[in-house]
Amino acid sequence: MSADRTLMSVIRTSLSLISFGFTIYQFLTKATAEQATRGTVRFAVVLVALGVVMLVFGIMYHVVFMKGLRLERHQLRAEGLIHGTSVYPPSMTLITAVILLVIGLAAIVGMTVDVGPFGR
Repeated sequence: MSADRTLMSVIRTSLSLISFGFTIYQFLTKATAEQATRGTVRFAVVLVALGVVMLVFGIMYHVVFMKGLRLERHQLRAEGLIHGTSVYPPSMTLITAVILLVIGLAAIVGMTVDVGPFGR
């Protein structure tokens, strides 16, 4: 449960960065009559990219941690210290993080190449 809470905090922070960067980008490109400056658009893209990178590291940490827990459980069972044969269920938090990662990557592509649902 600790690993899921850690990943949820990474998701929360990444979602904040991605949504804030995307909001800045959309506001500057749609709400203003004049063309947005390159610096502010780059800043928005960097915020989204930072959120995506943070999410990638959070997912990697979670997967490594869960593999370690599974290995430890297997070793304890082999030594006869525990008798359970249950497996760890798929983490809904991890699934949510992967979905957010895909959305963040689509946002970066849309913001930089103007393609897809997140473009201008």
